[in-house]
Amino acid sequence: MWPTASAESAPGGRGGGAAAFARQTFAVAEMELRKLRRDPTELATRAVQPILWLVVFGEVMARARLIDTGGTSYLAFLVPGVLAQSVLFIAIFNGISVIWERDLGIIHKFLASPAPRTALVLGKALSGGARALVQAIVVLLLAVLLGVRLSWSPLHLSGAVALVLLGAMVFSSFSLSVACIVKTRERFMGVGQVLTMPLFFASNAIYPTSLMPGWLKVVSHLNPLTYQIDGLRALLLPVPAATVAHIGLASDYGVLAVTLLALVAVAAQLYPNIAR
Repeated sequence: MWPTASAESAPGGRGGGAAAFARQTFAVAEMELRKLRRDPTELATRAVQPILWLVVFGEVMARARLIDTGGTSYLAFLVPGVLAQSVLFIAIFNGISVIWERDLGIIHKFLASPAPRTALVLGKALSGGARALVQAIVVLLLAVLLGVRLSWSPLHLSGAVALVLLGAMVFSSFSLSVACIVKTRERFMGVGQVLTMPLFFASNAIYPTSLMPGWLKVVSHLNPLTYQIDGLRALLLPVPAATVAHIGLASDYGVLAVTLLALVAVAAQLYPNIAR
């Protein structure tokens, strides 16, 4: 389904404005998710990495007791970090889809449609969020099997879902911008590999920021992943684990939302470059 406009959805029509924008955004997202329904093996292979982090790395570090996690088990501390890492790894490679679409000639149809570039970018980012939610379920089920105590409050779970979506959309938009600049699959995969590890290790995913040297603390506080992990810890872990180096939920959501708006604007400007 292409994000086309009818008389009602055209600018100035009865369905124009926000309603038309939402329809076009969800049309792009739905098209992306149809690819996933046809080939769900991507999610299965992505589940291997969080299993290794929790079952191998998490269990070993929990026994070693080398990191002070504020009175909670290291494995519980690690779960939100691995969840955010899974979101990052899925979202950061989401931009490769536009390179495939360019090679297949599909991108020109998108650009020729009346849908604004922002709707095209948001639709792709939203599809990345949906993929990340599936991965989040896998990580949380694994955490339960490992005996990690989580908060199952409906309000907290809803907040965690919002953080997963926001984080995935942030890094999907960033990935799309990178794809529009590098333009080839080989370069994109190389850049993606280079970016994921620094983003992950320069965050509070596997150790509190209090253990970092000063310069790394500054980098960590500029890293959107830090705020996603901080919010997930506050929502998913019971006290006192939820209070470990807690920044504040308002700041967590605010930083991610502002970053998303900025990256969507950048990606919308760069989007036509992929066709050149």
